[in-house]
Order: sequence, then structure tokens, then C-alpha cells
Amino acid sequence: MILVAGATGSLGRHVVKKLLAKGESVRAMTRDRSKADDLKARGAQIVLGDLRDPESIEFAVRGAKAVVASVHSLLGRGANSSAAIDDAGHHSLIDAAKTAGVEHFVYISAVGAASDHPIDFWRTKAKVERYLEDSGLRHTIIRPTAFMEVHAWELIGKAVATGKRVMLLGPGKSPRNFIAAGDAANAVVLALRIPELRGRTIEVGGPENLSAREVVAIFEKVSGRRAKVTSIPLPVVRAMSLAAARIHPGASRIMRMGILNETTDSTFDSSQMRTKLPIGLTSLEDFARDRIKGEAG
Repeated sequence: MILVAGATGSLGRHVVKKLLAKGESVRAMTRDRSKADDLKARGAQIVLGDLRDPESIEFAVRGAKAVVASVHSLLGRGANSSAAIDDAGHHSLIDAAKTAGVEHFVYISAVGAASDHPIDFWRTKAKVERYLEDSGLRHTIIRPTAFMEVHAWELIGKAVATGKRVMLLGPGKSPRNFIAAGDAANAVVLALRIPELRGRTIEVGGPENLSAREVVAIFEKVSGRRAKVTSIPLPVVRAMSLAAARIHPGASRIMRMGILNETTDSTFDSSQMRTKLPIGLTSLEDFARDRIKGEAG
């Protein structure tokens, strides 16, 4: 049985569905059972679990041969802060998995994770990677680029498709890489099923590097709507991020990400990845068509 922690998130939901389709027994861990009705209907066992609650984690991992950790709290604050979920929570999950005798732990990190990264979320990812490596658990670390579902759709595409104003952090001219969560999920499934991928750190990204302006243009093309775009100057974004830091650390983090994307190289070359992982990659235009069709349906 495979436990997927964060089963109702963008990535976790795809992982659960793909594993079930391959005949695997899956336990889907979530904090909100109502969000997992579709997974239950497909045959997943639903378990309530919270990375802030060690007892619930211990129960969730009991009997699991493998664990996929896809929980994150990038936008969290207060009790749901990144420190509570991404850091302490994952330490607890790793400890519980080791105690339970889990055979394989797949951790979803992020491209760029490093102890000296300018943003705390990536520093935390690197810290958890080290903790997992030191735990003695057999493991695989998956580092995806930015998910299309969040960074292309939620932050840009949805506004275009619904006729609302798109707010760009900076000029929106610097390219970055986006990956569809379903494609990243295929990499996770391979990591679970191919023994040679254990003990490895695998970076996965999409087929294109696109600027925010290019993302807007793609959603304009697919939706047939002309976007209303406002570009917030980077100095203003910096001031906003500082002002938001204490009130909403997650929002401040997103703003700092926007600054980083516009001022550093956030591109990714997927050619090397494709030679090692036999997974297809979804273009943003194809993703946009499917998402807008789904919203209309």
C-alpha cells in the first residue's frame, strides 16, 4: 500500500489517480475528507491526517510500503505556516515513516532547493532533503519546476479566462519553466515503480520556458479574450513584500518569488531529463485548452 500525503493537492491528486489506474493500493491522506470524494470513488482509502499532528501521521503511515510526501504550505500563515508544515511537519512524517518500516519515501522538493537560496521555502526544501538523506530511509527526491496549475493558471490564466485584470509582478518579460502536475506525477509513479531511481534526486520541468507576458498571450489565444494587464514595478513589489511579511508571510513569499523570477535565470532545460525519464510533457497551450474546457464544462 502506498500512502500519498497531500492527496487532494495539485500533484497529489494526479499521483493517486495514476497509481490506482496501475492497480496499486493507495491510501490518500488529507485534512478535509470532503475534498477526497472523487478519489474514494476511484478506490482510494481515505485517511484524515495533518502534518502538525504526529498521532495522525503515525496512524496514516501504518502498514504503508511507500510514502509520497506532496504536502506544502507555500502560502500558509499562522498555524499553517511554512515552518509548521514544510519544515517540522515533514520531519515528523519522515520519522513516522522510518518507525513504521516504510520501504521507500518519495519527497517532493523544488528545483533550486538550496541552503543559501534567497527565499525560505527553498531553504526549507533543502533542509528536509538533508534530513531524509540522513534518516537512512530508501528514498527518491523529485524536484519539479513551477506547476502550471498554480503559477500559470491561478496567478495569470484564470484572470484572463474570466475577464478580470491580470496583475504581473514586474514587467513579466523574464522566461521561467512551468510543468503540468500530471507530468510531474508521472515522474513520481516511475520513481515508485523503478528500483534504479531510488537514492536519486530527479529534477523535472516542462517543455517550454515562458515569460509571464507569453503566458498571458497563450491564455488570450485559447480563451478568445483580450487580457487586461497591469504590471507592478519591481520596487513597488519589494515594498509590498516587506509590508506583507508580518501580516501574511505566504503572500510576501509569492511577491519575493516574482522578484526573483524577473531578476534571475529561472529557465530549465528538459532535454536531459527526457533521456532518463520516459514521460510525455504537456505544453502550456494544451494545458490551457484542457483547463478552460474543464472550467466551461
